[in-house]
Formats: sequence, C-alpha cells, structure tokens
Amino acid sequence: MTVAGKINVLILSIAVLAGLLLTATASVSEFVNTKDRLIQQSFDRVQGQPQLPVAVYFGDLAVQETVLRDLVDSSEAIRFASLRTTAGDPISLIQAVDWPLVEPLPFYQIRSDSTVAEMSIASHRYKQGATFLERMLIPFGGDLIWDLTIPVFSAISPLQDRVSREEFGASLAKFTSTSSFHVIAYTHVGISCAGIVGQILPHLAIVTTVSIVFILLCYVLSRHFTRKITTPFSSIRHMADDVAAGKAVKLPANEKTTEFQEIATVLNSMMGRMRSYKKSMDIDHQLLTMKVEERTSQLTQRNKELNQAVKEITETKDRLRHMAYYDSLTSLPNRRLFTEQLDLLIKLSRRKKERIALLFIDLDNFKRINDSLGHVAGDLLLREAAKRLAHCVRESDLVAHYVEPNSTIDVSRLGGDEFTVVLNQLDHPDSAALVAHRLTQVLTKPMIIEGHELVITPSIGIAIAPDHATTAEGLLKASDTAMYNCKTSGKNKYVYFDKSMDAAGVERIALENDLRQAIEQKDLELYYQAQVDTLSGEVVGAEALMRWSHPELGMVPPPKFIALAEEMGLIGTLGEWALEEACRQMVELQTEGLDLPQVSVNVSALQFNKAFIETVSMILSKTGLLPKRLKLELTEGIMVDDTTATIEALSRLKDLGVRLSIDDFGTGYSSLSYLSRLPLDEVKIDRSFVVDMEKSKNDSSLVVAIIAMARSLGLELVAEGVETREQCQFLRNHGASVVQGYLFSKPVPAAELKALLRPGAFREQLHETDFAHV
Repeated sequence: MTVAGKINVLILSIAVLAGLLLTATASVSEFVNTKDRLIQQSFDRVQGQPQLPVAVYFGDLAVQETVLRDLVDSSEAIRFASLRTTAGDPISLIQAVDWPLVEPLPFYQIRSDSTVAEMSIASHRYKQGATFLERMLIPFGGDLIWDLTIPVFSAISPLQDRVSREEFGASLAKFTSTSSFHVIAYTHVGISCAGIVGQILPHLAIVTTVSIVFILLCYVLSRHFTRKITTPFSSIRHMADDVAAGKAVKLPANEKTTEFQEIATVLNSMMGRMRSYKKSMDIDHQLLTMKVEERTSQLTQRNKELNQAVKEITETKDRLRHMAYYDSLTSLPNRRLFTEQLDLLIKLSRRKKERIALLFIDLDNFKRINDSLGHVAGDLLLREAAKRLAHCVRESDLVAHYVEPNSTIDVSRLGGDEFTVVLNQLDHPDSAALVAHRLTQVLTKPMIIEGHELVITPSIGIAIAPDHATTAEGLLKASDTAMYNCKTSGKNKYVYFDKSMDAAGVERIALENDLRQAIEQKDLELYYQAQVDTLSGEVVGAEALMRWSHPELGMVPPPKFIALAEEMGLIGTLGEWALEEACRQMVELQTEGLDLPQVSVNVSALQFNKAFIETVSMILSKTGLLPKRLKLELTEGIMVDDTTATIEALSRLKDLGVRLSIDDFGTGYSSLSYLSRLPLDEVKIDRSFVVDMEKSKNDSSLVVAIIAMARSLGLELVAEGVETREQCQFLRNHGASVVQGYLFSKPVPAAELKALLRPGAFREQLHETDFAHV
C-alpha cells in the first residue's frame, strides 16, 4: 500500500471511530430520555384520570378499559396496561394490538422495594415477539419488559361502606395533595425495550446520517490533500513503469518542469536502442518457437487420440466383462463366473488334495415379502443380504489367490434369492457348519427396508468336494438338493448333503408336477369339519379343509402339498380356488334348505396381499354368498408384517361384512397389543394346547388364560383338536363352548356334511356323554 493510501486509511479510521462514538452517545442518550419521558407521561396520565378511581371503586369495567386503552395507545412501546388491586390481583387488562400475551412478573417482586404510595419499576425478559425487533432479540434472551406500577389515589377508602357516585365525586372535588388519601389500586404498565428502540429509530437515522456525512467529508478532504503531496512521486513511478514495459516515456500532463523533461529525453534514447536490439531477437525467437509448437501440437494430438482409444477399449472391455460375470443388482459374481471359477478351484484343490465346501443359501419366504412390499423393497432386501454375506465370510475363504485379481466367488448370487458361499482350504467338513451357523446369525438380524423392520431366515445346503462331488456341476446340484431338504424339514437351519436326498429330490420334482396338474385339472377337494356348540348340540360352523387324493400316493398330507404350493408360487391360485369353492358349496347348502351359519376358510400369509380384498369381494359377488356367512382364518404371521397396512386391509374386509378369526393362536407371534388393535371376531385355540392340557398343567393354564383374554376382549372362541370327553368338559366349564375335533366329527366331504346339519344332530351324543346343558 502507498504512503498516501496509508494516510487515507488512518484518517478514515479516526473519522469512522468518531462517527461511531457520536452515534452511540446520541443513541444511548435518546433512549434514556425517551424511557424516562415515557415513564413520566404514563404516571401523569394515570394521575390525570379522575374517573379512574371512580371506575375502580364501582367496578366499571368499560371505563377502566377505556382508560387503559388510551394509555396503551399513547405509545408504541407500551405493550399492555392492567389494573390490579392493592393485593396484586388483576382487575382488567388491555394488550397492544397483534402482540402476544405477556406473563407479567409476580406483583410482590415488582413492588418488593417500594412503599404503598410510591411508583415502582422492575424488569424481566420476554421470549416472544410480534415485531421484527422483538423477534431479533429472542436468541439473546428476549425483549426486555419494564413492569411499571403506578398507584391510583382516592379520597375515599376502598374499605369504607358503599357511597353514591355523587358523594364520591364530591370527595374528589375536595381532594388535594395535602389531604389524606388512599391507594385504591395500581396501574401496571408493560414498557418494551424493543418498542422504545422502534420509537427512537427516526432520531437514530438522523444521527447516523450526520455521522456518515462527517466520515465522507473527512475522506474527501484527506484524499484531496494527500493527492497534492504525492502526485510528483506518482509521476516518477509511471515513468519507471514505462521503462520497465519497454514503452516510450511520456511526460505527465501536470508535470511540465525542466527536470522532468530532461529525464524523459534520456530515458527515451536508451529505450530506442534497446528496442531495436530486442526486435531482431524477437524475430529469431518467434521463428524457432513456431517450429517447436507445430511439432509439439502434432505429437500431443496423436498421443491424446491414442490414449482415448485405449481408454475406450479398456472401459468397454471392463463393462462387458462386468455385465457378463457380475450380478447387476448386488455386484456379486453371477452364475457364469461362479461356475467357471468353482471348476478351477475344484481342480486346484484336487491337485493339492484339499477339501472345499459349497454353501447353497436360499432366503425363506422371500416371495411373500416381495409380493407384499413390492419389487423395490425386495431388491433392497437382496442387496442388504448380499452385503451381510460378503462381510461375514473370513479372509481365508477368498478364492482370489487362485484366479485373476478382483474376481472372487467367495459369495455369489445365482439368481432370485439364491446365494452361494465357497469355503476353500477346509481342514474338516464340520468347519463348514461353523460358517453356516455364523451366516444364519448374521442374516436373521432385523433389517429396516423402506421403514419396515423385516427378519429373514436362510435355508442352507452344504456339499463337500471331493466327498459329495468332484465337478462344479455335481457340487452345485448336491448343495441345491441339501438346501431343498432343509426347507422341507423346517427352514432356518443348515443341512449337509446325503446321497439318500437324491431320491427325495426326484420324488419332490414328480410331486411338483403332479400338484401343478391337479390344480389345473381341479382334482383337489374340500372337506369340512363341523364346529359344535356344546351347550345346544347345534353345528354353528364348519372349517373348509383342502384334500388331495393322489392317484398313486393316495391322500397327500395337507401340510406337505400346501407348503409345496407356497414354494412353487401356486398358493394364490390354490387359495382362490378353495375360497370360491367353499362359498359356492355354502350357497348350494342354503338352496337345499340346510342351515350352516358360517364356513371358515384358511388364508395363507402369501395370499394376503393388496389384491386379496378385491378377490374376496369378487368371489362373494360371483357366488351370491352373504358376507356374514364367510369367516377367514388368518395366521399370526400375517399380523406382524406391517401392522398399519394389516389393520387397514382387515378393516376393508370387515367393511365387506366378512368375519375374521386368528388361527392357531399362541403358536407364533402372539401379542395382546396387535390382538387388541385388529378388528377380529374370533380366536381359535390351537390343537397342540388342547391335546396336551390333560397331561401338562402349563398347557391347561395357558388355555384358561387364552379363554379369559378372549372373553375380556369380546372375542368368540373355538377350540380345535378336541378328541376326548374330558377335553370337551374342561373347555366348556371354563367358557369355551364351541369345539372342533374328532370327538364329534372328522373332516368329511360336502355330501356327508349335510347329515350333520340336521337340528340337534349332536344333542343325543352330548346327552349320552353327560354333556347335556342343564
């Protein structure tokens, strides 16, 4: 910075400091004067209102509010005005317009240091505001409110017996400052600091303007005088700049002295000779530079083109390889890369006489989650599962040491919800179980997918090379077979391959084909098991149960083919057929004059999706069955997927008029919370509790607790699996009168059900077994 500039900055700094001090002093002085003037004006206004003590004495609220309103309107800084008794109790209050309600200080704090007849003032912070200034003060503790209390004097004591207005007026006329007086009330005035600032803003603007003008004047004068002093030095500097730039020295227009003319002449002579020499040098240098730049440009262009071509080829090659060998959803190796590298790994392990293990992982019930929450949620779940698997596998399980860099198949995705994990350098076959157990623990931890907390379980099949197979295809088939065996035997665990599983795999494939044909040809049949009221002996309902008579295997157990249908994705078709067939046969029974109050149809968790409600409505409309005669039995698994969505779906079913029952209560995610929130009509006691309640005190106590709970919630009860008179007697004595089981009837076809629907069909049986209702 030049000397002139430093002088200007110094003078400007002094001027700014003086202006700020002037503004601050004037602002503080005006603020204090305005505050004192406002307090005095408030006091004078209160004392100058002779009608105020009269209004207080006679309780005239209109006059009080008029006086208070005049006081509030007299200044923008007054936020409220109120009248208080001498004890501090509020009489009336007027707020400033558009200003939030103020919580004043307690009265004893305001007047703690004042006598009865003195005016007092106290302050407090208020952390709300209506104006811009008040809101700006909130981060600094809020606006400052002065609580001013002004006594209201009266010639008549407030304790004196009632006097007339004329007498009160006469006493006021005689009232002088020397006379005895009484404090009849206090006027409480709230004065806002922000309001006073708002009042003095015009004055502050004038002071600020004067200060700015003063600063600008100082700056202009400083510039003028410093320029006159430093102009010659500036001329010399410009001449030196011209020399440095190689230009002819020009004499400044304001410098015509002889000394400056001589200096300019000498400098221009020197510059002329240097310019001539430089010109010849520049021509030679320019020619040389042009040649060098031409060759450099050509080489640079060729190099860029070559690098770009190499880059494009490499990127294309990598992209094609990634598309060919890696899964687009999870970025894990796909089936192709997995098969190629597994084959290489098996050959290497055979050469080194080592074992490797292949873990085939399938996520249980993934299809149900995918159908319920959508494909986007399903993709997110697969990504999360892939991430957990990849992080869980130990370093020694990697196969990158034997294949090209960055191409590992420690964890691969074969498609859908199927993953594989390869364990190499296996010391013992049992070591694979440790990894499988670790994978199960990691995968079963809850995961949050689009706001839903989901828990998935894996079924893991384990195959060892060379014990179970010596080729990649054989090892993959063995682990796949073990995985399916794991699913059919309970899921959420791991199973080692056994050669006996091959026959089971062939049988399963045949059974899948037969089931598909049976569904297409409608070879399945509905049986019905009666639900009997043990108090009247009447059939009050029947549960529709699916049966499949295989031409070679005979009757296939329902748990077997229903679980198979769920895995094959056919449970929706199967369930829709069962629902429509049960409704149709109910209508036929009604047409024949047989009275079956209601039919129960089981609903799989995989059926219960967004389209299920429309399906139920369509079937009821198509068959003509009254909705109240249809009861849907829901598993507890449906209730825990998405409570909000489940309640909404069940409510829509209830709106159709359909009755809802919770099946197998107590065997799954039983919760009083969801049971009390869901629009249910009935609870079914699972047969596992009924069968064992005679042998187990815990089961009998649990049955009693379920009955008590259902009755307290206003829900109906059905106990299934009743096979003995003792079970029936126990249930009826504890309040569960409707039972279902082989004691009264096994599941029968619709034709045989008709004989059970005659009035009092089981009354004689109840009487014979001493169960008649007395």
